[in-house]
Parts: sequence; C-alpha cells; structure tokens
Amino acid sequence: MKIGKRITALLLAAAIGIVAVGCNKVDGAEKKVKVVRVAHGQNEEHPQHKAMLEFEKYVEEKTNGEIDVQIFPNELLGATSQAVELSQTGAVDLVIAGLGTLEAFNECYTVFNLPYIMDSTEHYHAVMNDEDIMNSVYESTRQSGFVGLTWFDAGVRNIYTTKKAIMEPDDLKGLKIRVQTSPTNVKMLQALGASPTPMSFGEVYTGLQQNVIDGAENNELALINNKHGEVAKHYSYNMHAMLPDILIASTDLLDNKLTEEQAKIVMEAASYANKFEVDLWEDAAAEAKEKAEAMGVQFYYPDIKPFQDKMKNLHAEYTKDENMKAVYDKIREKGDEILAKNASVESEQE
Repeated sequence: MKIGKRITALLLAAAIGIVAVGCNKVDGAEKKVKVVRVAHGQNEEHPQHKAMLEFEKYVEEKTNGEIDVQIFPNELLGATSQAVELSQTGAVDLVIAGLGTLEAFNECYTVFNLPYIMDSTEHYHAVMNDEDIMNSVYESTRQSGFVGLTWFDAGVRNIYTTKKAIMEPDDLKGLKIRVQTSPTNVKMLQALGASPTPMSFGEVYTGLQQNVIDGAENNELALINNKHGEVAKHYSYNMHAMLPDILIASTDLLDNKLTEEQAKIVMEAASYANKFEVDLWEDAAAEAKEKAEAMGVQFYYPDIKPFQDKMKNLHAEYTKDENMKAVYDKIREKGDEILAKNASVESEQE
C-alpha cells in the first residue's frame, strides 16, 4: 500500500467517523446502511483476517444488509496503537489489538503479557474461554471508550534473529530485539540481557533487513506472512509467551450507533469468528513452519527453564498491585486445576 493511499485512508476514517450511512436497495426499496470499519495489522492470508471475513458474512447476513462491514488489514488505518486511539474517538469501530497496546489502558492486560504465566496451550485456552476471568478484563477499558469482545489465538511467541540461534539467555546479550510497545515486553528482554527495541510491526522487516534490529519475537506466521524469514534465519522456541490478540469494539458503536439487536448480532459474530480463528490457527502455524524451513530458516529447541528463572523478579514486581494480583491468581489457579486433572488422568492410566 502506497503511503499516500494509507494517509488518505486514515484521514478519511478520522473525518467521517465510525459509522457512515449509505443507501442500498433491499426488496426493491432503499434502505439505510450502517458502515462498520474493522482495522487490523495482519495480511489477507492470516487466520485473523479470514476470521473477520467470516464475521463480515455473519453480520451482513443476520442484519439483512443493514450493516456493511469493511475490513482494513495491513495497518491501512495506521499502526495498532493509532487504530485503538481512533476507536476511542469514533473513527474506527473494531480493532484487533495486541496486549502490548492494551496494557497501556488497563493493568489487567499487563498480567496476560507476563512471560511464562501460562503453563501450556491447554492452560492458555482454558483461561481465555473462562468468562469469570475474561468478562471483567474485557470491561476494564470501558471508560477509555472501548471494550473487548473476544480473543484470537496468536500462538506461542518465540525469538528469531538474523545472526545466531538463541539457546540460552546469555545469547541475547547485546542484541537489539524488536518488541511491541509494551513496558512488560521491554522489561522481559532487559531481564534476558537483550536491548529491547519497540517498533511498529509493519517496520520489522525493514529493520531486520537493514540491521536496525538483530531480531524480533513473534509466532511462526510472521516468518511467512510478513516475510521475516527472508532475513531472519534462526528461530528459537524459548516459548516466553502465549498471547491472545483481542478484538475490541468502540463503546459508542455498541451503545449508541447500533440498535440493541444489531449490537447483539455483532457480539454473536465475534464469538463465531473466535471459534473459526482458533480452529484455523494450529494448521496455519504448522504450515508456516514448513514453508519457513523451505526458505532456509533453522528451528531450535532450547531448555526453557533458564529463561523462566530470569522472570521471577518480574512476576513479583507485577503482583504487588492488588488488582493485578487478583487476575494473576485466577490465571495461576486455572493452571493448577489443569495440572491436577492431568496428573489424575495419568495416575489412572498407570
């Protein structure tokens, strides 16, 4: 996307607001149509984009064309942080945002961003599907002008570099590693001895190519969909985070600009999109790994315990706050429940 077009799209969204009204003919009669804009940073092949296409289909069919969902991938409406700000002002309706962006609005999201807070994928999914945990988190940003609707699987985040494999924390010393604009992510890499470099996701490829950064941390899809594997050939499964991305919605959209029935349909569509994306994610990650290997990316499997040990002080720091500790304890309790259940099953099988 050319810069001129990108700026035009951004200015257009800011100028005309979240919901534009047009006219379509339905059963021969003109009918007002509400335009709902969705912004995200992934490309058209990403599971999240495909999930939002399903969201679009669901909403438009269930509202009989009264809502026209328009999806803007590839950061067309600006970097994620900008898109979230636009949702606050009413220029964008829905945004898929990472935790690094959302933790600036409420500390609840910071807890999920703590490295190694999740024990396994099973634990991670169980937490994200637990309404007792997530509903209060989603509502925590209402005063900021948006709320969470659902989560999308963003896989397991690992470190990949242009220069060498990361097999132990000391391998990161002196390396400039791109992170999301997140104090938690910055502190994580500092604890590992790296030099954290916050950067927009859309700038990472050029940063790797021009040696502005030595590496980044993300899932396998970034190697293929965003072509990072062309310049970063070492991918190490240190498994520091299992992070969701959150589909947020402007409160103005849900409370004022949609009817109660339309808002209900939007929320139903979000739930439908979640199930679609989570089912698609695992296959997409495996396929991305195969393609990355074909382009010469090497995959490594370090012992993760030395990395985990480096995070103890960070966990202690972030659980001093009572609100954060309450969420932290719920997540850890869910992990303990799963460990106990799995141990019981193993005992019965012996």
